Amino acid sequence: MDTLSYKTISANKATVTKEWVVIDATNQVLGRMGAKVAKLLRGKYKPNFTPHVDCGDNVIIINAEKLVITGNKATDRIYLRYTGYPGGQREYTPGDLLKKSPEKLIRKVVKGMLPKNRLSDAIINNLYIYNGSEHKHEAQQPKLIDLNSYK
Repeated sequence: MDTLSYKTISANKATVTKEWVVIDATNQVLGRMGAKVAKLLRGKYKPNFTPHVDCGDNVIIINAEKLVITGNKATDRIYLRYTGYPGGQREYTPGDLLKKSPEKLIRKVVKGMLPKNRLSDAIINNLYIYNGSEHKHEAQQPKLIDLNSYK
């Protein structure tokens, strides 16, 4: 048996093939969609996945305002932020953020599902979120994918 034929292939920046994909967020559950988008951004669905390389796809999410938050999470879950001033702790719910800015809500959810390192800061920049059905990335010829076909 030739052992050289079983070498592990490690991807690098030059050998990675990045694609552009479009996801329609209409009637998608926020957390389930976020988990699959995080996997797409990291490249976990690709056979040449390498943990320390940005080998994921560029993901475009359209119709962000039409996603769904199930259960009581829209009102019961509380996000906190701090302005930096005394008494400056602010709290808000996912429901408030969905009404005000669905792009920020999706970005917050997906960023929380990525690893906490410098690579995730670069990976999150491959995510593009739009409220309507129009986006400005037609020149990249993105393909529309169905998230329900992914695990």
